[in-house]
Amino acid sequence: MIKDVQVKKLVKHCDDRGFFMEILRDDDQLLSRFGQASMSRTYPGVVKAFHYHERQDDLWFFPVGSAQVVLHDLREDSPTKGETNVFYLGEDNPILLVIPKMVAHGYRVLGSMPALIIYFTTAPYDPDKPDEKRLAWNDPDIGFDWTTKNR
Repeated sequence: MIKDVQVKKLVKHCDDRGFFMEILRDDDQLLSRFGQASMSRTYPGVVKAFHYHERQDDLWFFPVGSAQVVLHDLREDSPTKGETNVFYLGEDNPILLVIPKMVAHGYRVLGSMPALIIYFTTAPYDPDKPDEKRLAWNDPDIGFDWTTKNR
């Protein structure tokens, strides 16, 4: 796995009324600090990729729908530089995924329903100095094939 990427498996407590699930706690110590929480809905088949941050870490959670999440380590000093990881997040696999700064990330919505992502960052968004660098979804240096396999 890419150095400094963290995964927290979430636990659902179910009963005849539904379920309760904690998402993120201060004592999880997954983020160095809290900056902002945001939410986005993405439609089936859409690919949102790639971008990275120079100053902030992200923590992603998909409570609704399913997504194929792709990470690629851009850090020059990392022992996993150039490594790509793929994760499948969503309501059937409720996990938190910590994405360190300088690790490119993106996702594709799987299935026939929209996906909802809730994400936390270690710094709030600054429209005057946005910490968001873009790469193409088909960046040749990453070389990720977004097509579905094993149909």
